[in-house]
Amino acid sequence: MSRTRRPISARVRILGAILGVTCVGLAIVGSVTFVVQRERVFDEVNIRLQSQVDRLTTVADQAIPAPEETLADSADEGTQPVDENFTPQSFDDLRSYMRSVVARLVPARNEAAMAIIDGEVAFVPSTLSGFTLPDDGEFINRIVTETADGQIMIGTATTGDRIVRYIAIPTEVEGDPSSGIYVRASDLGAELQPVTASLTTYVLAALALLVATGVVGWFVTGRLLRPIRDMRVTADSISLSDLSPRLLPRGDDDISDMSRTVNSMLDRIQGSVSVQQQLLDDVRHELKTPLTIVRGHLELMDAHDATDVELARQIGIAELDRLARLVEDIDLLAAVEGEAYTPTEVDVAALTARISELVTVIPGHTWSVENVGDGTVLGEEDRLLQAWLQLADNAAKYTPGGSPIEIGSSATAEGTQLWVRDHGPGIPPASRHRVFRRFDRGGGKRSVGGSGLGLAIVDAIVKGHGGSCTVDDTPSGGATFTIHLPPTSTPLPQPVRAGDVVIQREAFE
Repeated sequence: MSRTRRPISARVRILGAILGVTCVGLAIVGSVTFVVQRERVFDEVNIRLQSQVDRLTTVADQAIPAPEETLADSADEGTQPVDENFTPQSFDDLRSYMRSVVARLVPARNEAAMAIIDGEVAFVPSTLSGFTLPDDGEFINRIVTETADGQIMIGTATTGDRIVRYIAIPTEVEGDPSSGIYVRASDLGAELQPVTASLTTYVLAALALLVATGVVGWFVTGRLLRPIRDMRVTADSISLSDLSPRLLPRGDDDISDMSRTVNSMLDRIQGSVSVQQQLLDDVRHELKTPLTIVRGHLELMDAHDATDVELARQIGIAELDRLARLVEDIDLLAAVEGEAYTPTEVDVAALTARISELVTVIPGHTWSVENVGDGTVLGEEDRLLQAWLQLADNAAKYTPGGSPIEIGSSATAEGTQLWVRDHGPGIPPASRHRVFRRFDRGGGKRSVGGSGLGLAIVDAIVKGHGGSCTVDDTPSGGATFTIHLPPTSTPLPQPVRAGDVVIQREAFE
């Protein structure tokens, strides 16, 4: 049985990437700095070693040889190309010259010197200012071999426990057959010690920086990714039966704003599911009545009585027709709620003239146009006409036969109003908030035909146009339904950024 590999968390991945890039950057900076400082030390050592040629010339120009015990301060260090040898003229023999050179040219700290005559170490400084080159036969033979052609040589060698950078200067005195070599060396380890110490300090500081970056990064990434973890937990706890869990907004950054976006999405989903559930409950309730009626008449019908059979048939057809209208209205409501309108400028006067022609076919009432608006409104003409006509049909159903019904329109800078005014029993204020609900009828009456979705369809169409529908009392008795539409200069509502609704609600709380 194979074990499921546990995924690496995003927090560890992000922190690992940050630390990896930081580590590589620090390593590159440290390496470049160390190489540059080391090369600078090498250049300084080479300059000091090459300056020994000028200093040997200075000693050769002094006519009086210095005793072996005499010590001299080091002269100013200069730069001299290593390109030629010289022959001291002020000394009678090579030994006295080499003794004077070793005595006068005192090695500085981290430096050493010695004089070689005929392949043997003849003189070394008696001072303790530097270190002593060991009498290493291999090292001596190497120097003698390198300078056999009389050329000045600069090289690097390991002597004992030191790595030294040295210069070997062949020297001879006219009239003396002996050959001499003056050797000056610098301890590279000691010269590089400040650079090594700086590198050690840099490494320790870099490690401390990595640790600090890791600790701070761990908490920062945890803080930033917490909404994502909360989202995963919330998503696992949400089910169709329980859509109430929400994310707790934390902070004001982009990732925290995602919590508000998700909460807004969940609010819309919960609202949609609630509406759909309510619709299913209402449809279930509405279907029970016609099915019960049809079933009851079929059960009580006398199959041998033609009159009874015809009556049952008529009742069954009537109830099936009502079910068909119910399905059509539900389909229409779903269409207008999910429809994306393409707004155009609709002439209010032409729309009023068109509705006045259509309402005249609705029998049982006297129709009149009370006012005609002059202007335009943004919307879809067919849907606006459908909503207005539905209000007129609703007024005709719920008012006594023969009573007058007025329609009218107006267009102002504040917007456009389309109304239907009847003179029936009216709608009590306590019931007005329910008349636009699905399957709800004013006063709860069921004697009036229809599916109970007419005003819900009107409300959906009007909201799709960015407006609203209200119910008011008619001054002489009755109800006035008014469609309020925004002015032409005001565009229809555009999709807003998810989370704005939640943010606005929090601002008011």
